[in-house]
Amino acid sequence: MKRVLSIQDISCIGKCSLTVALPIISAMGIETSILPTSILSTHTMFNDFTFRDLTDDMEPIKKHWQKEGFSFDAIYTGYLGSEKQITLVKDYFGNTCKYIIVDPAMADNGKLYSGFDKDFPLKMAKLCKYADVILPNISEAAFMTGMPYPGENASNECIKDLLLS
Repeated sequence: MKRVLSIQDISCIGKCSLTVALPIISAMGIETSILPTSILSTHTMFNDFTFRDLTDDMEPIKKHWQKEGFSFDAIYTGYLGSEKQITLVKDYFGNTCKYIIVDPAMADNGKLYSGFDKDFPLKMAKLCKYADVILPNISEAAFMTGMPYPGENASNECIKDLLLS
């Protein structure tokens, strides 16, 4: 059986994050291991959500898995709540998997999620260089490329420009 590691948050309310990824990947008959990066009361589009940072747990979990000899056929990342988490995730990529998928979850509708500064997209773009597949939305692609946000109904030509940047 194939094994995928999904590294992202748990949003307690909202159709996103591990609450969506885990059942979908599992339904495909793939063993899904998880590494929660944070726990949010709701996804970031809600106001005043709570945020429990799990950064300090990520390295000990990795060391435990290495000690046990676990490996993954693929790693799929989603919401990473800090630049430190981006750095830790790069270490997970190492020799532990064959396939890397990065969803640079950090923005919607031309705005970065709260808690991210203007430099965060540049750090995320560096992480994307390691990926076999990148899954940005239009906002995330614009932020990572430094191009102006064209709106969610961007033309095919504009989207092509974002992809080739």
